[in-house]
Amino acid sequence: MYQDLKECFWWNDMKREIAKFVERYLICQQVKAKHQRLAGLLQSLQIPEWKREYICMNFVTGLPRTLSRPDAIWVIMDCLMKTTRFVPIKVSYKMEKLDELYVKEIVRLYKVLVSIVSDRDPRFTSKFWRCLQEAMDTRLNFNTTFHP
Repeated sequence: MYQDLKECFWWNDMKREIAKFVERYLICQQVKAKHQRLAGLLQSLQIPEWKREYICMNFVTGLPRTLSRPDAIWVIMDCLMKTTRFVPIKVSYKMEKLDELYVKEIVRLYKVLVSIVSDRDPRFTSKFWRCLQEAMDTRLNFNTTFHP
């Protein structure tokens, strides 16, 4: 912490005061490396053999609000070809509407997928979504939420 602060601030006995603060502050003690689980090695994604077998998807939200226009984008990328589809959506869409868009925009183009990689968004971890992908024999892979 001292190394980070010394570039912006300085006062007499700064190093000693910071060490004392960290020693007494509960949060600083809890996040020390010796109290954390080892992160392990990152695992790379499987390299697809054919295009349109493996896709990655995510939502881009927080776009400027408009009266009737979409306020989010569903980004779908082919992991081999790196081609990307952008599907305009509204954050308020229910899962049924997203599934309808999925069939219309993704299944129509990509047919049956081998694997989908996504984050752990509640829409992708819902039972409804899992059942739909299981029926299509598509494997769901979730990327890690944090890696150092």
